[in-house]
Amino acid sequence: MNVLLKLLVTGAVSTILMINGPIKTIKKEKHMQAKGTFEVKVNPAETTQIEKDAGIGRFTIDKKWSGDLAGTSKGSMLTSLVESTGTMAYVALEKVDGKLGGKSGSFYFTHNATMKKGDASSGIMKIVVVAGTGTGELTGISGELKIIIDAKGGHSYIFDYELP
Repeated sequence: MNVLLKLLVTGAVSTILMINGPIKTIKKEKHMQAKGTFEVKVNPAETTQIEKDAGIGRFTIDKKWSGDLAGTSKGSMLTSLVESTGTMAYVALEKVDGKLGGKSGSFYFTHNATMKKGDASSGIMKIVVVAGTGTGELTGISGELKIIIDAKGGHSYIFDYELP
């Protein structure tokens, strides 16, 4: 019985290899890092009654990226602010279109952040590539973006990423 099972498994694997070819592993390129600046326009958008009742704001995001990531992005952001403590939070989705390290395509970022009003460094900000959203030469991209806001309000970024 043991020999019969081995023959069946061997036959099944052989059949799969004949149909699909050898199993290929997707090798990721080494860790890469992009740096640069961006300009952002954030504008109020119409909120739903549920959002109004909950004290949630809705905004549109429109960015122009420069540096190792060159292109544009558009997105939507939801925010909350507790006036008495100055605590705020936001979540956002944005689609990035452009060139990253000379490769063209698009992908989505998701944002999740908490902070004190006016002090982005006071809390936690997590901005990551949404898995499976890369297109063109950016298919398979993964990574995390860090935003730096200088004393004058200028925005720069450090984007740690990998591509297959």
